[in-house]
Amino acid sequence: MKKNIPEINSGDTVRVHLKIKEGDKERIQIFEGLVIATHAGKSLDSTFTVRKESFGVGVERVFPLHSPRILKVERIKRSRVRRSKLYFLRELSGKEARLKEIDRDHQIWEEPEAEKELEKLAEETAKAAEAAAAEKEAEEAELEKKADQALKSHGAVEEKSETKEPEEKDKK
Repeated sequence: MKKNIPEINSGDTVRVHLKIKEGDKERIQIFEGLVIATHAGKSLDSTFTVRKESFGVGVERVFPLHSPRILKVERIKRSRVRRSKLYFLRELSGKEARLKEIDRDHQIWEEPEAEKELEKLAEETAKAAEAAAAEKEAEEAELEKKADQALKSHGAVEEKSETKEPEEKDKK
């Protein structure tokens, strides 16, 4: 259970930083949008729904409030709303979907371990990059070695053919 619980309400525009795992790599993905609903308050099974419009398509995502995958929640602005569930915004788009802004009180809720995890991810990506660079150097060195051997063997063949040609000229 998180100790630093974000104070999120319907009508807030938030930026949620998520830890995404793809294969054996981890990265941070940011989902920014409008909170259209909160469920179950601040209990263990509480969630909040964030909606954004991406390339003309509405995208909604439900986040568990106490999820270990959520590293940070930033509230960008607060809007004046008179309902707790803003599902009517699903049918609206563009200027129709605007809400009246109360203030831009940029607040960040972050777990203390989140910074450590971010540093750990950065270190892992740096190590992976170093390993890839070392592997590439080894491959290049191996290819260069093979090329040198091929040139030497090719050069030896040329030398033999050059030595045979003058002997043939002498015989004529």
